Amino acid sequence: MNKNIILTGVGGQGTVLASKLLAAAAMKKGLRVMSAETIGMAQRGGSVFSHLRIGDEIESPMIAQGEADVILGFEPGETVRMLPYLKKGGLVVVSNRAVMPVTASLAGSDYNAASMLDYLSEQVENLKVIDTDRAIEDLGSAKVMNVLLLGAAVASGVLGITTDEIMDAIKTRLPEKLWELNRRALEYTESLSS
Repeated sequence: MNKNIILTGVGGQGTVLASKLLAAAAMKKGLRVMSAETIGMAQRGGSVFSHLRIGDEIESPMIAQGEADVILGFEPGETVRMLPYLKKGGLVVVSNRAVMPVTASLAGSDYNAASMLDYLSEQVENLKVIDTDRAIEDLGSAKVMNVLLLGAAVASGVLGITTDEIMDAIKTRLPEKLWELNRRALEYTESLSS
């Protein structure tokens, strides 16, 4: 079972942590994992993306265009940018919450998240849009957006990783005071997928 996963967003959204949680869950199952991250101006809201490959037949951490099984998009515009990596029939899980990347604000461009989501719905046959604003309000914290998206991808069954395995990774990587909130975020996403 080889899986190619791209996680993309802007600095501060938890993209790298989500990648590390997924990698930890896969490694605990005894699966081989390779990853590569680009953290450009992350602290200033710059683009962040991670290539994560899981399986026995991987030679490089980089995913070729048209080879990603899953794209986890923490920001709609950044998700559109990574779309060329998605394989035909691949899954995109994306937040509907827009955060204008620094590159867009510096260029003075008109940034419209709704048009990005419309574009994704036209281009992606297997698309799951997560209403993260509502989820954040329901859960009482914006810090779980990454786990919400990760949970939706896990609930799809495409990753071959279970919610319990992600929760175990959370317990090994995060302080105990954050376990309950993240467990609720995983369960919240499961309820959306049922």
